[in-house]
Amino acid sequence: MVALLVSGFAAGGATAQGRGGGARAGGPPPTARAQAPKDFTGYWVAVVTEHWHLRMEMPPKNDFSMLPVNPEARRLAGTWSAAQDAGNECRSYGAASIMRIPGRLHIYWVDDTTLEIDTDSGTQKRLLHFATPGAPVPSAVSAQPEWQGYSVAQWAGVNMGRAGRTPGPNGNLGVVTTKMKAGYLRKNGVPYSDSATLQEYFDTFTEPEGTSWLVVTSIITDPTYLTGPYATTNHFKKIPDMQGWDPTPCRADQPR
Repeated sequence: MVALLVSGFAAGGATAQGRGGGARAGGPPPTARAQAPKDFTGYWVAVVTEHWHLRMEMPPKNDFSMLPVNPEARRLAGTWSAAQDAGNECRSYGAASIMRIPGRLHIYWVDDTTLEIDTDSGTQKRLLHFATPGAPVPSAVSAQPEWQGYSVAQWAGVNMGRAGRTPGPNGNLGVVTTKMKAGYLRKNGVPYSDSATLQEYFDTFTEPEGTSWLVVTSIITDPTYLTGPYATTNHFKKIPDMQGWDPTPCRADQPR
């Protein structure tokens, strides 16, 4: 699945077509914002329905349950303590783990090709970069490593002109993130390296009674510490405004 999404991004960058079938003859191609098949903007709160003791509480030391980690990752996690992260408390708030941390999201368009995700937990900011109409897909080659890495985004299933349709369920938002600083998959020091890649699919839907949901499926691959892909699905409920927004700093000894 990772290879499918990455290859789809590599094939992108041709003239984009929007929801209405593309740009008018002679007119500019639509921007990512204009061709968005779904609206992901607004405020969202995490709904933790599984693995409560690993997300709502500090996970026990040496708890590697459901993590495909290798012996070196286990060794490093076995030596971890919150005190050793003094000055680097954000290691467990990087892009590979931030969506697992309980809290709230604010998603909004910065401009026509950049979608921003702010988190109140750890006060983090993610930028999802779409291609400028008629230009190649953004590249992370020159980006410097950051906690949130460099994220390239594309609408999955949307007709991209000569490049055809990008892979994935129609209307989903596909994101590939690289250039992440080394961090933790879990708050108990289970590591991922700066060679890790994060693939995500974002989807949103509204139930008949009006409740809107955001579902984020994440797949992490890491040749340094993982023996295979690590996949999670996280759920967020839409809320009307920023009530309850609680910005906190990165904390090595707290669940959020």
